[in-house]
Amino acid sequence: MKLLRVGPPGAERPALLDQDGTLRDLSALVDDIDGSLLADASALDRVRAAGGAGVLPALDAAGLRVGPPVGRIGKVVCIGLNYHGHAAETGQATPAEPVVFLKAADTVVGPDDTVLVPRGSVKTDWEVELAIVIGRTARYLETDEEALAHVAGYAVAHDVSEREFQIERGGTWDKGKNCETFNPLGPWLVTADEVPDPQALGLRLWVNGELRQDGHTSDQIFPVAEVVRYVSRFMTLYPGDIINTGTPAGVAMGQPEPKPYLRPGDVVELEVDGLGRQRQELKSA
Repeated sequence: MKLLRVGPPGAERPALLDQDGTLRDLSALVDDIDGSLLADASALDRVRAAGGAGVLPALDAAGLRVGPPVGRIGKVVCIGLNYHGHAAETGQATPAEPVVFLKAADTVVGPDDTVLVPRGSVKTDWEVELAIVIGRTARYLETDEEALAHVAGYAVAHDVSEREFQIERGGTWDKGKNCETFNPLGPWLVTADEVPDPQALGLRLWVNGELRQDGHTSDQIFPVAEVVRYVSRFMTLYPGDIINTGTPAGVAMGQPEPKPYLRPGDVVELEVDGLGRQRQELKSA
């Protein structure tokens, strides 16, 4: 299934994109696309059955905002330096264990919402990523099979980053990762049954129409199952939590000088195979 949330910020309603590409209203069946729904197998079965039966009312998608596909996100866990190509382009050693950091849940916005360049920023960067959406509470998982069984689905994420704040201002990466609007998510949550191999997905990103990133999840240093299993050793993952799994080569930081960092007025477009496409215009904060 392709699940999504549509409507104004803070007032999104649940929806489903059916096999014909028609947007269907789920409001009569579920309150929201969130952790409580993702953890309820019977509720998901009812949604799946209704979608297959063609009984859900259609929504007019024209002019309708698409919000983040998951509501009431508890936390966003991010994996840094998780592609061989990205580690190489930034001159950093391949990590022996996953690099883990957090983004605040309030950085998450819709896939086509405006991204704000922070005041004083000169190094705002792009990062297309595969996002994992957790569907079952995960603690101390032992095997890759267990890990994948705790995944509700996948989505496109844009891990926007401010490199000066992140690297040159001291402390941890938090300052460069948690600026407002720095995590567009969606358009859809694609359930795990429609993504049989998360290591077989292409990721692409364009800036002002120029292809900047053209990667593949097969280049991940730590694959999806290992990431979920690893993170569950250090924190409890709850239904509706998000894990951003890292970005492939092609970020601005890895380019020759002068590095083409993002500026107000730029347009970023990104996609992951089978998971949909995003488009953001950048404006000043």
